[in-house]
Amino acid sequence: MNNEIMFYLLSGMIIIFSVMTVTTRNILRAAVYLLFVLIATAGLYFMLNYNFLAAVQLTVYAGGIVVLIIFSVLLTSHISERAAMAPFKHAIFAALAAIAGMILTIMALLKFVFIPSSVPAIASDVRTIGTQLINYGSDGYALPFEVISILLLAALIGAIVVAKKEKEAK
Repeated sequence: MNNEIMFYLLSGMIIIFSVMTVTTRNILRAAVYLLFVLIATAGLYFMLNYNFLAAVQLTVYAGGIVVLIIFSVLLTSHISERAAMAPFKHAIFAALAAIAGMILTIMALLKFVFIPSSVPAIASDVRTIGTQLINYGSDGYALPFEVISILLLAALIGAIVVAKKEKEAK
């Protein structure tokens, strides 16, 4: 019962702060809301007894990435600046794209047949996790990790470019 309450509490926090992250007009507040999302995600990992993954989530993402985003915001713009409101046409297009993505995700989840694994669980010691993080094979996570790091770098560069353009326009 307590695990269910914690799950719903953390899930609610993730949903609420995710929506607040993308709807706020203050960039610094968006970074703080993102921090709360990442901390709640680490809480879910702790609930699943993925302590190593939770620690990585807290140190790398909640600690490092959010601090990097806050520093880039503070170096490129003023704290009191507010992001411009998107035109109504853009808001409609964004809402339609989000709804289409949600429908596509739900359809994929409903069509997928989840089969219980008959393979014994993989050991979760630090050596096994480290080997999987640097392995490119079938049990490796190096490629997805690199793709996510490139995505985060592109998002950070995009945020800096947008902030610089707004600063130069004034």
